[in-house]
Amino acid sequence: MLWPDGKRFAFSIFDDPDSQTMQGSTTVYGFLSDLGVRTTIGVWPVAADPTLRSDPGLTCADPEYLKWILELQSRGFEIGFHNATSHTSTREQTASALAQFERYFGAPPITMSNHYHSREALYWGADRLSGFQRKLYNLATRGKNQSISFGHRVGHPMFWGDLAQKTIRYCRNFVLGDINTLKQCPAMPYHDPDRAFVNYWYASSEGANLRSCLDRISERDQDRLEEEGGACILYVHFGHGFQESGQIHVRFRHLMERLVARQGWFVPVADLLDYLLAQRKDTAIQPQQRAAMERRWLLHKFRHGSE
Repeated sequence: MLWPDGKRFAFSIFDDPDSQTMQGSTTVYGFLSDLGVRTTIGVWPVAADPTLRSDPGLTCADPEYLKWILELQSRGFEIGFHNATSHTSTREQTASALAQFERYFGAPPITMSNHYHSREALYWGADRLSGFQRKLYNLATRGKNQSISFGHRVGHPMFWGDLAQKTIRYCRNFVLGDINTLKQCPAMPYHDPDRAFVNYWYASSEGANLRSCLDRISERDQDRLEEEGGACILYVHFGHGFQESGQIHVRFRHLMERLVARQGWFVPVADLLDYLLAQRKDTAIQPQQRAAMERRWLLHKFRHGSE
């Protein structure tokens, strides 16, 4: 892959808003902004019902937090969608959240990631998989995840697949245990005809908490990402341990400063995927490509319990 401006690799982050606080967000994103790194921060556009919410993370209904997210947007960070709020929402609630997102940020979301606890997720649980991989997953999970997502099921009260198809370009699916996301998912962004309410899918590299993130962007893996000329879309929760008392974790600081000193292209997820999409002649993933990726994801999930 030839990257813009002679860069040797590409790097981005999609940060899910779980457990996000004002102090944590301003600390981490202030640091990234100072480094010149621009990434994607996922948001919940509307307030959670206190009796239903699955996570204490802030939503855009908090005026101080919304002001900060708008500041990040003005600095060049992308704002992504992480479902309507931190719990399950009906079609009407999701439609309202999408409209609220557009009012806040001036346009519909381009990228999204499913929130694990939202039953209106698109093609989640067993619906992520096909054929033998689906049977293996159901066996390993004792079938408990066979019916946990309804966003793509026409006629269901939580169905919003048609809205996603009209408004959202990219949705995250498989999270894999390699810094070079593009090496693990060379077809991305890809269209899956069997999951057609999503326009294009992308994969991510595991970094959900501080420990897994530090493992993923280690010095050795940074060197390999550059040597391979690859692209990393890191899946993180910056609300999970990346700062303490307003101070960035020392090792995370060191690794990010080392990374940005290299010849990388540091852009939000949408910019990276748009660039890759422009290189594609055929965006439909082939069954054998998908099966291979499903096997890699299952192996990683069973070993590490990833999303």
